Order: sequence, then C-alpha cells, then structure tokens
Amino acid sequence: MAKHNLLLAYYGDDFTGSTDALEFLSRAGVKTVLFIEAPTVAQLARYKGLQAIGVAGMTRAMPPATMQHELVHAFNALKKLGAPHVHYKVCSTFDSSPNIGSIGCAADVGAGIFRAPFIPLLVAAPVLGRYCLFGNLYARMGIGSQGSIYRLDRHPSMSKHPSTPMDEADLRLHLGKQTQQQIGLIDINTISGDETAAENKLEQLIDNGDDIILFDALEDKHLLPIGQLIDQYADRSRPLFSIGSSGIEMALGQLWQQQGITQNKTDWQPLGKAESMLVVSGSCSPVTAGQIRYALEHGFAAIALDTVSMAEKMASHEDVLDMVEACADEATLHITAGKPVIVHTSLGTDDSRVEATYQALSKTGMTRQDILEKTAHLYGQVLGWIALAVAKNIKLQRLIIAGGDTSSFVARALGIESVEMIAPVSPGAPLCRASAPGSAVDGIEVNFKGGQVGAEDYFLRVLNG
Repeated sequence: MAKHNLLLAYYGDDFTGSTDALEFLSRAGVKTVLFIEAPTVAQLARYKGLQAIGVAGMTRAMPPATMQHELVHAFNALKKLGAPHVHYKVCSTFDSSPNIGSIGCAADVGAGIFRAPFIPLLVAAPVLGRYCLFGNLYARMGIGSQGSIYRLDRHPSMSKHPSTPMDEADLRLHLGKQTQQQIGLIDINTISGDETAAENKLEQLIDNGDDIILFDALEDKHLLPIGQLIDQYADRSRPLFSIGSSGIEMALGQLWQQQGITQNKTDWQPLGKAESMLVVSGSCSPVTAGQIRYALEHGFAAIALDTVSMAEKMASHEDVLDMVEACADEATLHITAGKPVIVHTSLGTDDSRVEATYQALSKTGMTRQDILEKTAHLYGQVLGWIALAVAKNIKLQRLIIAGGDTSSFVARALGIESVEMIAPVSPGAPLCRASAPGSAVDGIEVNFKGGQVGAEDYFLRVLNG
C-alpha cells in the first residue's frame, strides 16, 4: 500500500481510547485498522483501501521517562507513513498528571519530532458528553447515558480517579503543570462566529508564540469549523501533530465527508445475541460497578478475583497461574451452562479489595505510583490469561474488556495484533473483530469499554448484539 493513501495516523494512550477513535473514523467512512504496535509495510499491504491507522499504546499508565522512550519510537514510525495528520489520542476526561500519563510529555516529544507551527488540542466530544467552554472541561457521568454533567474537578468519578484524580477543570492550567510550552485558547465565541475571524485569531495566537492551542466546543456543529481550521496546517511532507479526544477524528471526519473523500457508513449489521460471552473488568469506575450489578440482576454470573492474594503472590514472585486456571474453569462451566460471565477486580473505588490490595503492596515499600503501575499490569495480564484460557476451553464468540488502564495489557496477553470495527454499541466503544494469528481469540468479537462508557444495561446490550 502506498503510504500517501493515509489521511491520518494516531497513537492512543490506552486501548479503550484507541477503539474510540477507530469508531468515529469508521463511522465517517474512513477505512481504519487499529494495531497493537506500529504496523510494518507488510502488515499494511494486507488491508486494501486503508485510509487511517491507529496504534493502541499504554502511555496513560506510564511515568514520563518511560513515556518518552515509547513515544519517540512510535511518533517517528507514524511520521514515516506520510499521513498529513498525526494524532496523540487521549481520554476525553484528560486523564493525566505530571507523574503518570503526562500529556505534557507527549506534547514535548511531538513538538520535537514534528515541528509543526502549533499543536491543536481538542478534548471536547459532544456526542460523548464532553464539553469545553472557555478552556474548562465538563463531562457527563457515563458515556452513552443520561447522567448529569459536571465540571471535571467536581465529577463524582474523575475527581476521585485512583491514579490521576482531576483537581483542575481549566485544561490550560492542568496541562501547564506538565509542560513548559505556551498554551493558547480559541474560545467558544470564536468557534461559533465568523470563519475569517477564527482564522485570524488562530494566526494571531501562533504569531504570539502559543505552542499548543486549545479549541472549545459545545455542540457537534462546532467540530467541522475546527477541522477546517487545523487542516490548513497539515501537509504530508510536514504532518500536523495534534492532541485530543476522538473529537479530532470527528472534526476531520466531518471535513473529509464534506470534501467527498469519505462516505457515511450506515450499513452496520446487527449481530444478534452471542451464544457465548465473557466480560473481564479491571475497571474501578462507579459506572462499570453499576453495570456489573445490573448484569448480575439479569442473569449474568460473576467471579470476583482475589486481588489481595494476587498482589501478595506478585510481591513474593509466586506464580498466579493456579488462580488463572481455577477462574477460567469456573467461567467455562457457567458459559457452558448458558450464562454469560463477568470476572472483575473491583466493584467501584469503595470495594474493600481496592484498599486492602494497596495496603498489601505498600508494606513491601512500593510507592503509590509503583503500586498503580504494577496493579494495572498485573490485573491486565491475569484477566488476559483468564480470557485466553476460556477461549481455549470453549468457542468464545464475544469478549468485553472493561477498564482503560488495564485494557492494553489484556489485549497484549491475548496476542491481539489488530482490530477492525464491525458494529456500533455505545458511543466510543464499538464492537470489533480481532486479528490474533496463532491465538485462540483470533477472529473473536471484542469490545473495549472505558470506565465511563455506557448506560446501566451496557453488558446486556452487548450480549444481545
């Protein structure tokens, strides 16, 4: 495949966020494949008519030094593909801090590699219930639900996030703690107004030395003007590096549809009820906890992992495979009996396992950051091994992986190479087909669900297709 066919290449800071971008490109009619690692020329050649690619990374759970090493390699690989746009995809709740998942670190690496006139920053995604007004981010409680909307520093979930709690809603101030780059704003009044005035304002901010420019958006109609503004600065020989939510894909998708480059994708086929389904959840979000409880009331079986024992085994370098095998066998029995199964590490942040696991690991001398990193890796790997063992035991049709911080580890433990969207489920979390050569999950229907995604009956909806 000639590299010049690509319109956009993106790197997602976790798997659930990466499938979010995959969905909105696919919905816009952009032929997109999401890879675990930056694809080779041989891999790309297998996909005819490819217009965009994504790489599902894990930087959301990394400290800056590790992020920098990862992103230098990834961004240089994406730059070589020749797409005019290269996007660093972050969560629409801007999960980050100076010490973990630093978006400022990504901005610094991207600025050095791409050397574009500025870095567009678009976090708003109205269809997901994410709104940015005068630089402040607001989020609905639960994507695809009718939950209340909160300023992010007062959001019941994000203000209490275990690894990156949000204590500042002004994204300029929040990001300013992570980078020395100068941050400007194109506010909602400018976006809603005259096109020429918006162009002039953007030029003014660039001339004034703003390195990163944040764009407000309240409604879906505000995204097209943003796409038009930033696309003027994109070139295949000098790609425009941007940062943001899937609002970037929505904005550019609308632009490419207007230009006739892509077509609306409207022929998604309902897949029907799954004959066998497994959910593995490393999420501690109260949204996911509510979904698990609802599913249990409607015929699902649940297996609660003993995370304290897992952590103690990890600390003493003991094998956890006996736990994996026992859990997989129990899940297999339920699924064979006709019950979908949920394997989970917690039911919200107030689950006693969360604090008990933290205390068990803190006794070993680990710092809080070390514990967060180790548990995300441990939970993701164990959940992946369980899912893989179940898939070896029976023909598993549909798999849901819940939890942004653990999803990338789960995908890697499963041996997934790439995924393509096959049907919409809830905004930001499509059902995909996995390509995993040599793995028992090759060809499986897989859904990656972030902690904030979905209404209360989410797991039931996915089960019923």
